[in-house]
Amino acid sequence: MSELPTYVLERVFDAPRELVWKTWTEPKLLARWYGPNVETIVHRLDVKPGGLWLNEMKWGGNSHYERVEYTEVTPPERLVWLHSTADAEWNLSPNAMMPDWPRVLLTTVTFEEENGRTTMRLTWVPHEASAAEIACFAAAMGGMGKGWGGGMALLEELLAELQA
Repeated sequence: MSELPTYVLERVFDAPRELVWKTWTEPKLLARWYGPNVETIVHRLDVKPGGLWLNEMKWGGNSHYERVEYTEVTPPERLVWLHSTADAEWNLSPNAMMPDWPRVLLTTVTFEEENGRTTMRLTWVPHEASAAEIACFAAAMGGMGKGWGGGMALLEELLAELQA
């Protein structure tokens, strides 16, 4: 099998690792940065292996639902989950805007601290995906930085506020 396309996002935050971890694992903090330019509603956040994060992003009368199932949680170092688009009842569903978008993305986020600064590294890889899903993901990789970049800017602001 050929190498799967992998999206990698790496950011260094001027904040201790425990604080960066909290912004990924506490519902009120997560909702403040995840999903820039939309209203993010965390319906459930159970950060443990087998636990679920049920997320809704709202804008202009529309809602986009995501279902995340954690497979590995190692505080404050590593989060691994299966990330999917869902319907309003939290069942896995195709992405309405991109029908060939992978049904499931394996997501790994690591946090490493050095001298009070934290390097956060996120990878997204299509999981048990069809050839069409892999091709769709590969084609979309160039634009993924926009959404994630907006979220990272909000996260940077949040971390500064929490340390003020």
